[in-house]
Amino acid sequence: MADKKSSDIVITQQGGMIKDILLRLKLILRLMGDRRVNLFAKLIPIATLVYLFSPDPLMIPVIGIVDDAALLWLGSYIFTELCPPEVVQEHLKALAGNLKSGTTDEDVVDAETTEVSDTPEDEVK
Repeated sequence: MADKKSSDIVITQQGGMIKDILLRLKLILRLMGDRRVNLFAKLIPIATLVYLFSPDPLMIPVIGIVDDAALLWLGSYIFTELCPPEVVQEHLKALAGNLKSGTTDEDVVDAETTEVSDTPEDEVK
C-alpha cells in the first residue's frame, strides 16, 4: 500500500474562512493531545504562540499584524505536515463527522408562508 503524504490531506471549504480557521484550531488542539504525535513537533505551536504574545520589535502597525498572521499560518502548516498523516486523517474525519451531524435533511422544513394581520379585517380602514 502506498504511503500518503500529509500534503494530500485537504480541508474542504464548509462555510467560509472563519469556520476553516476554527477547524484548523480544533485539529491542532486534538493533535497536541494525541500521544502518537512527536513531542518535538508539538513544540512548534507552542513556540508560535510564544512569538505571537512576545513584544514586536518593529512596532509598525500593518507589518506587525501581517508577520503575526503569516507566522500563525506557517506554524500550523508545518505542525500538521510533521504529524503522522494517518493521525491527521483520523482527527479530520472525526471533526468532519462532528460538523455533519449538526445539520440533516430532517431539520429542513419545506413550507409556504402566509401573512397574518394583527387586527381583524373589518377594523382596518
